[in-house]
Amino acid sequence: MRSGGRRGDPAGTPDPRRWKALWVTLATGFMSLLDVTIVAVALPSMQRDLGTSASSVQWVVSGYALAFALVLVPAGRLGDAMGRRRIFLCALAGFVLCSAGAGAAPSITWLVVARLAQGACAGCLAPQNSALIQQMFRGAERGRAFGLFGAVVGVSSAVGPITGGLILALAHGTQGWRWIFYVNVPVGAVALLLGLRLLPKVAPGRRERLDLPGVTLLGTGVLALMLPLVFAESGGLHRLWWLFPLGALLLACFARWEARVAARDGQPLLDPRLLTGTRGYGLGTALGALYFVGFSGVWLVFALFFQNGLGYEPLRSGLAVTPFAIGSAAAAVVSGRLVERLGRLLTVCGLVAVVLGLGATALILHSAPPAMLTWLAAPALLVGGLGSGCVISPNVTMTLRDVPVRMAGAAGGALQTGQRLGGAVGTAALPGLFYAVLAATGQDYRAAVALAVGSALVAMLASLAVAVLDWRRDHRRRPPAPASGGPARTPSPGPDGSVHSDGRTDRCGTRGGGSPGRGAPGPGPGLPRTAQDTRRGDTDLDHGWE
Repeated sequence: MRSGGRRGDPAGTPDPRRWKALWVTLATGFMSLLDVTIVAVALPSMQRDLGTSASSVQWVVSGYALAFALVLVPAGRLGDAMGRRRIFLCALAGFVLCSAGAGAAPSITWLVVARLAQGACAGCLAPQNSALIQQMFRGAERGRAFGLFGAVVGVSSAVGPITGGLILALAHGTQGWRWIFYVNVPVGAVALLLGLRLLPKVAPGRRERLDLPGVTLLGTGVLALMLPLVFAESGGLHRLWWLFPLGALLLACFARWEARVAARDGQPLLDPRLLTGTRGYGLGTALGALYFVGFSGVWLVFALFFQNGLGYEPLRSGLAVTPFAIGSAAAAVVSGRLVERLGRLLTVCGLVAVVLGLGATALILHSAPPAMLTWLAAPALLVGGLGSGCVISPNVTMTLRDVPVRMAGAAGGALQTGQRLGGAVGTAALPGLFYAVLAATGQDYRAAVALAVGSALVAMLASLAVAVLDWRRDHRRRPPAPASGGPARTPSPGPDGSVHSDGRTDRCGTRGGGSPGRGAPGPGPGLPRTAQDTRRGDTDLDHGWE
């Protein structure tokens, strides 16, 4: 079986350096996603050192997440047109430079601009990471590579607070927060040198035109929805309320424009047929976006509560939420295997655990004695982390299982775009609500954290409802098991030796059902799926996409 491509020939013999190259993509993926949450524990320090307002320093987080989300799909198109290795290395170099600029920022304006540019570079890295894995690996090896990448993505967000707290503890002084950004420089520089040496050189595919009107409509629409939330503390919800209907109108125009481009056989930024012509894709995308609204924003709320409300040092604040990271890491390791047997039910069970764990945490933070808060909250956070590890990667596996192979890249990019946009909304809305409650209650931090976490649970309950709906639909359309004793089908190997469990083969070396070979974990968040569902034929999958 061929497991990877030779440099310059993705269909050739295995490149012996493919696993070393994988660790380059894993390191950069971990670093770029870690920067979404690592700054959470440093926000109070940044605010004091730069002498700025809470709403301004909040842009350090929400601006990064927003820029990350907006460039994902265009960057994927650029990688196809100009070469994934080239875009990857350029984006990584930009990420390192922007990290240095953020660490040296003399003012909040400089810092926010650097973070916006850093987020854009991270968004350019993400689609190249997944595409390079597809390019370098085949068959069961591809499943294992995606499983490792999925575990990295799931863990990176959860360990951000403790990593940030540890860096702040080691870097003494009021300006210790700068080392949260400086630490990316040596790590990124080493990854850049290794990438130059190890990443495969493959000629780019056909040149594609970038849908500039689509990019403009999507970007301005999301920005219009974000601004009132970011400035909620200073009355933005009242002064800028008119941006909500404007943003909704711009997004409606974006959807109409994309449908028009697709109808003319153009190259839309997000093909509407992914939502209307692929079973389970729309619900899975909605689930991921809703989940990340709560998942991304809750870490900022915890950091603000523990540091500003209880007076914790950044390291202690990060340690307080470590049980969630431990649970998430443990569950992420095995969830890729479990999804093969449990399907969407695994996501449902994971979301139930997250809701119960974070709900119990909110009650404890609101009512428990201050001296016992972290000890009482630890078991609840552990349960929530175990659930989270069973949500993110399995949701991607189930969402992309019926996507035609030739649309896998676009589908994976669009799915991750929804996750990043959900995260951007969460990092803006939840801290804004936290500060609004503080202002209304006379600095009642317990009420503020309880209401903010409760709002995150609303988004997660909505994602649970979507998961249950998709599970019920999938259960109803599952075909009956074949009668025992029937004639066995003799599978025939595919072009790379891969065989489906129902006798079909595909050109990507994966088994039917949207899963890699037995024992291989599924892909991480936003990664393209290469297999097709065993319950449907290739003709059904391709229907409506020609």
